[in-house]
Amino acid sequence: MASPESCRYMKSHEWVSFEGDTAVVGISDHAQKEITDVVFVELPKPGRTVRQGEAVAVVESVKAAFDIYAPVSGEVSEANAALAGDPALVNSSPHDKGWLFKLKGTQPSEARSLMDFAGYGGFLKASAH
Repeated sequence: MASPESCRYMKSHEWVSFEGDTAVVGISDHAQKEITDVVFVELPKPGRTVRQGEAVAVVESVKAAFDIYAPVSGEVSEANAALAGDPALVNSSPHDKGWLFKLKGTQPSEARSLMDFAGYGGFLKASAH
């Protein structure tokens, strides 16, 4: 689905990739490694309107629950139904089968405020110190 290099990233480790006028949202490979074993995902319902930076989903692991924020504003058009039966897809395939939800009616210009792949890599290195 989304190659990590083509995504834009939030400091809270969500990624967004655009397929035409649809934004696909997930969490980064780095985030899934930090969260560890995902056991449940609470996803937003289609039709919900979300604003950039709004908490819209929850990922629960054996460690804790983590809010997931919308990288761009839009209307939820689809939630990844496969995660209900296999939430571990977030760990095993964070940029492909483990995507969380899709948004339509987005403002792609909002994505320009997010980090590109190189910027996200630099952010991760800086925050590791």
